[in-house]
Amino acid sequence: MAFFPVLLLFLSVVQCGSSQDPEEDSSAVPRGCGWGLVRPYTLLCDLDSVWGVAVESAAAGGALAAILLGLIILCRLHHVSEAEKRSGVGPILLLLLGILGLFGLSFAYLIERDEQLCLLRRALWGLLFALCFSCLLVQGVRLRRLGRERRGPGGCALTGLALGLSAVQGIIAAEWLLLTVLREGRAACQYLPLDFSLACSYVLALLLAALGAASFALCGKTRQWRCNAIWLLLACLLSLLLWVAWVGFYLYGNAWLGRSPDWDEPALAIALVAQGWLLLLFHAVPEAHCCLRSPPQPSAPDYFDTSQAPSRMRETSFDEDIPLSHRQFPENQSYGFDENTAGLRSAGNHNGNTAPRPSAPFRSNVYQPTEMTMILNGGAVPSAPPTYTGRQLW
Repeated sequence: MAFFPVLLLFLSVVQCGSSQDPEEDSSAVPRGCGWGLVRPYTLLCDLDSVWGVAVESAAAGGALAAILLGLIILCRLHHVSEAEKRSGVGPILLLLLGILGLFGLSFAYLIERDEQLCLLRRALWGLLFALCFSCLLVQGVRLRRLGRERRGPGGCALTGLALGLSAVQGIIAAEWLLLTVLREGRAACQYLPLDFSLACSYVLALLLAALGAASFALCGKTRQWRCNAIWLLLACLLSLLLWVAWVGFYLYGNAWLGRSPDWDEPALAIALVAQGWLLLLFHAVPEAHCCLRSPPQPSAPDYFDTSQAPSRMRETSFDEDIPLSHRQFPENQSYGFDENTAGLRSAGNHNGNTAPRPSAPFRSNVYQPTEMTMILNGGAVPSAPPTYTGRQLW
């Protein structure tokens, strides 16, 4: 809450410049506002309206957390060397900017509304939500491509796509304000809750598209990005439930409870803060952790584990470590093999059987030490044991 005293100081300076009676202001100060705050800023410190103080504290804490997370990502960006991970940094930073805007806009609902403030609310509400949900959508597209092709689009392309999708909602909000305020001459604060909800239809469409993209990202072939897709899907599902809740309460709940004009602004402020924390905890933090996490180090092979692939150690030639005087057993082996083969042929001709005999694996009577025997003997070829008479395979 580092910027909370700064905000209060700014509002105090603005209020000191206004022309109001100090005696009237002091009599109108509610309980808890001991820092000189008067209307229209009393909800920031009024202890009788607890929802204002709770929303203010949650929004300030969320804004500080978003700023710290963005600074951490920027400071550790040079440690991210994989292109697949760097492509997700741009949408995360853009999402953190949108989350910061959601927390900041919630303060606009803690101040008594006037024409300028109503214009700000109507213009930025849908635009900030569209910016956040566009970042979720492009993250789903990125994870889907990484799961199928193991290669994602560039971070600049994803950021530009998110900005382009959110700009559509900005055009819709501008058209709505131009039609209702300038052309029809209505006051900026006079609008129906149904009109406000219909102006956010494109935002809901972006959220549904992000939910579909996250669902398709789970069907990828690569398991490496499945955890990111699960967190994205969870964030989209919770955001959809939140939108169903606040739209239903804003349209029908207030009228059913008989609190139609009084609870409209608290409902919208709580929806802003809840959406900001939801995106921060269920998407921004896990995605930043996955991007900044160092790749796993390759483990040393276990030569005693028979389930692993055979090591290339067996392909190493031991002839380089053996002296030249001891490198005669291959020639002896070849000579012994030829001698025994000639003996078999002469025996076959002597018996009168001229039919070709089937060949069989045959090893000579020359002593052939194994590689392990040479290793244990220090690299030299050991001599045959006294009882050695020759090994045969049959």
